[in-house]
Amino acid sequence: HVQLVESGGGSVQAGGSLRLSCEASGITYSTNFMGWFRQAPGKEREGVAGTYMGGTVTFYADSVQGRFTISQDYAKNTVYLQMNSLKSEDTAMYYCASTFLEDGGRWSSLSEYTYWGQGTQVTVS
Repeated sequence: HVQLVESGGGSVQAGGSLRLSCEASGITYSTNFMGWFRQAPGKEREGVAGTYMGGTVTFYADSVQGRFTISQDYAKNTVYLQMNSLKSEDTAMYYCASTFLEDGGRWSSLSEYTYWGQGTQVTVS
């Protein structure tokens, strides 16, 4: 099993920034990819960003491209999501998730992921 713990959420004014962290522990060698998702009230959970652990390839949803940056500290099994120029529509519960993503896998598909964190709330006003 892999345990994921998110942190860094909070309340911020529009135009502000937040940095989320997701620390993985457990049998992390069973996974190779970590993603960030979000779910706003009344909406489906959607992929925000993803990255292969130990690699440089990153993926972003169109809605956050250019504003959000996913990064990692591989030695610490931690992935970060730097969120800049936040908008009210970014308000959501943010989750990190991990999986072993095969070639051709869809990083933004919830069904690809095996492990999920409990989430951290981001509120932009």
